[in-house]
Amino acid sequence: MVDDRKALMAHLLRRAGFGATQPELESYLAKGYEATVEELLHPEQAPPVEEDVVRRYHADQNSLMLIESSQAHWLYRMINTKCPLEEKMALFWHGLFATAYGKLNHAKGVVNQTNTFRRCGLGYFRTLLLEISRDPAMIFWLDNKDNHKDAPNENYGRELLELFSMGIGNYTEDDVKACARAFTGWTIANAEYMAIRASRDSIWPHGRLDWQFVYDPQDHDDDPKTFLGNTGRFNGEDIIDIICDQPATAWFIASKLYSFFVADTPDEEAIQELADQFRRSNGHIGTVMNTLFLSGFFRSESVRFARVKSPAELVVGTARLAGSHRFPDWTIVNLAQDASYMGQEILNPPSVEGWHTGTEWVDTGTLVERINSAALEVGDVNQPGVREIVKQLRSRGQVMSPGQFVDNCLDLAGGLEVSDNTRSELVKYVESRGDLRFDRPDFVPCSEQRVAELLQMIVATREYQLT
Repeated sequence: MVDDRKALMAHLLRRAGFGATQPELESYLAKGYEATVEELLHPEQAPPVEEDVVRRYHADQNSLMLIESSQAHWLYRMINTKCPLEEKMALFWHGLFATAYGKLNHAKGVVNQTNTFRRCGLGYFRTLLLEISRDPAMIFWLDNKDNHKDAPNENYGRELLELFSMGIGNYTEDDVKACARAFTGWTIANAEYMAIRASRDSIWPHGRLDWQFVYDPQDHDDDPKTFLGNTGRFNGEDIIDIICDQPATAWFIASKLYSFFVADTPDEEAIQELADQFRRSNGHIGTVMNTLFLSGFFRSESVRFARVKSPAELVVGTARLAGSHRFPDWTIVNLAQDASYMGQEILNPPSVEGWHTGTEWVDTGTLVERINSAALEVGDVNQPGVREIVKQLRSRGQVMSPGQFVDNCLDLAGGLEVSDNTRSELVKYVESRGDLRFDRPDFVPCSEQRVAELLQMIVATREYQLT
């Protein structure tokens, strides 16, 4: 059994990141829960991923023009980051402000958007909304480039209210129209246009390799507008100010954060607590997340393993456990493909609604993909993480009974807690070959392989699919 202090820390690191190895868990336990939360909320204090190393050893990830390379690049960051919450928040915002490569046909544009999520994801929601409204990928994705003073396009204005900030029932059709008019003139241009404006030559004189946000005042509707009960000559910034001041926005964002970080089933009292903090802090997401992680509802045993892992969470967490992909190489593209086969093609969500999460992540087909992918990662006894687990096991005893073997492996697999029935089946599997023995040199190779095989069984359990 995992002691409660360790179980709580493992829970935090699964939700605020992608799980932790045994050495990482011990390091965080030495700091304490509150200090760990504080560290997670300040990613700027941790060393960044070494992008120059990635670009040197992975040519496709230098340019990031291909969707497969861009997906692999993000997975590499998730696996190797020293700022797990920064990447987890980026994944959260990517699911909310769902922007897809499929329409853009421009992978770097979506990659740039994820950089915005890293930069602004724990700051003020107003700042994030403003940056997303100026984001070239979003402007193209929701057609604001086609939103003109004399011919408004309501696509971005509608989704901004319905899916990004307030939710259905908190605005009218007239509000959508006013919102769209306020964002007229917010468009994009390629590098050639920007170069001409700056009176200099462009490195990319043709095409859209370097999309830029452009505000065209001549194409902006500056007439008075009435939006959510307010009247004025509103521009996009004014609309965002009004949205961020709405109680509905506080509730909407709080409910999304609760669903992603706490449990698939909503708890209105907990969501209200987060919404109140959102309003008190003027929409500062880091402050809301601090409240969430320190709350009784997050620390409760009832919400541990109460969410289904997304494919990204599964493949990243398993790679971190196995210690794989610590250095840039082409094989990480296979990991990105695994996530896609499981139903989450990152950087290319199926619609502006993002992915349907929770139990919808798992069906008979995707479950096979989930188990096969995870088993492949941990089944190689030469992987650094598997070697570390073997080392840790040997330090706990040269001979272990089947029950001790199972319990120690569950502990070393990130503090995984399983049902009595699951544990019983794992023990039954191990018992067929007797005790685990490292007390004789000729036993060691076979025992190491048994560790890898038990890890494969563990990642195939129901509990491993949960976070």
